[in-house]
Amino acid sequence: MKTPPQLDKGLLKAKRLIKSSEDIKVYSHRDCDGITAGAIISTLLERLGKEHEIEFINLNQVEDIKIENELTIFTDMGSGQHIEEITTSNSTIIILDHHPPLPRKNLKGELLELNPIKHGIDGSTQISGGGMAYLLSKKFNHHDLSWMGVLSAIGDLQNTLTGKLTGLNAQILEDSRRLGQIDIIEDLSIYGRQTRPIFVALSYFSDVNLPITNNRTESILLLKKLGIPYKEGERYRCLCDLTIEEKRKLFSELVKMLSREVPPRYVKYIPQLVFAEAYDLKEEKKYTPLRDLAEFSTAINACTRNNHIELALRILKGERGVALDELESVSRAYRRYLAEKIELIETEELLQQKKNLQYFKTTEIKDNVIGTIAGMILGYGDWRKPIIGLGVKEHGTKVSLRCSRLLALDGIHFGSIIGKIAEKVGGSGGGHAMACGAYIPHGTEEKFLELFDNALKDKIR
Repeated sequence: MKTPPQLDKGLLKAKRLIKSSEDIKVYSHRDCDGITAGAIISTLLERLGKEHEIEFINLNQVEDIKIENELTIFTDMGSGQHIEEITTSNSTIIILDHHPPLPRKNLKGELLELNPIKHGIDGSTQISGGGMAYLLSKKFNHHDLSWMGVLSAIGDLQNTLTGKLTGLNAQILEDSRRLGQIDIIEDLSIYGRQTRPIFVALSYFSDVNLPITNNRTESILLLKKLGIPYKEGERYRCLCDLTIEEKRKLFSELVKMLSREVPPRYVKYIPQLVFAEAYDLKEEKKYTPLRDLAEFSTAINACTRNNHIELALRILKGERGVALDELESVSRAYRRYLAEKIELIETEELLQQKKNLQYFKTTEIKDNVIGTIAGMILGYGDWRKPIIGLGVKEHGTKVSLRCSRLLALDGIHFGSIIGKIAEKVGGSGGGHAMACGAYIPHGTEEKFLELFDNALKDKIR
């Protein structure tokens, strides 16, 4: 896919605005896509010798910003916020976003909004916020930042349903591959390719409950049955160590196992559940969390969710050594926190069932990890229903939804549903087919769940 001519024209205008500005402020979203997008623009400005500040904020903070700089750039945010409320007669703003844009009224100053949706491109699967930032850097011939555009798309789960990057994401991936930055590998859709022993990675595979789910012993027995060694000497083998023939055996077995567990109507989707493209950064060492881009995105999220955004930025800009030691410490703390909160949900039996959905409600989990935990416990509940996590905080309730890829492949778009239901209770939301969220007012949680359950009638079978 080529960049649409009108979007291309807008990118050239953004280039001119940056070149003519000396006082620049960058705001970006506090997630993997947003931090990576911010890193791309910050790196670009550094290379251009432009003094700038960068700040990472939440979406609900945008409308509190006071525009004071000659040029303000928003990455991975801005389109879905009322930017016109913060513009002034002499403000100049560039938005590089991929979320659905709001209509603009009473706009003051100059606003250049670059958004793929305005050009008929799906911003949830075809390009990320970091991808938009890269397209701008490409106008300055900084093609070497393309790997970060790919990382952004992975961090934004844009490859999850199809198992590969498509649209403008595929164009960005090709830029990076041509430069020799990224290897594209046809592989099994199992997380932890570079760092997890294969039997551990297998125990986390699939949101459909299988004998191997959360069971390392069963995973080892499966590998033995297939004649796939899980150790090489004293070292455990990872997915990246398996031969093509071993992967073929494992693929066939996983397809069989899943086919036995799901209703016939879902069987046609199973190969997509098991097979996917993987992306390795060739310059990163094997068996490290930065080699595989899926694991790299998790590392960036670990930094974000533990308030170590500066560390994420340093790593994205190329710092290693001490930064990697710090990352290991942050990631370890993040994994420990997730394990503790999953145990909390289990021991206190917080996972509740409704007819068409399952949910947990808590005040004891950070709202920025509610979605991650919902995704991790899919295998504990009923995969035929989405899981909704409700994180009750002082300012309101954060809602995060995760579902089996099978439901999304079958055509249910939960991002669309959650936005409509949230609006009915005075909140707002949206997102992807299988990963989405909302903010709703205190006291509306039961009404929200009731409306959501009713909305799924005849959709969940």
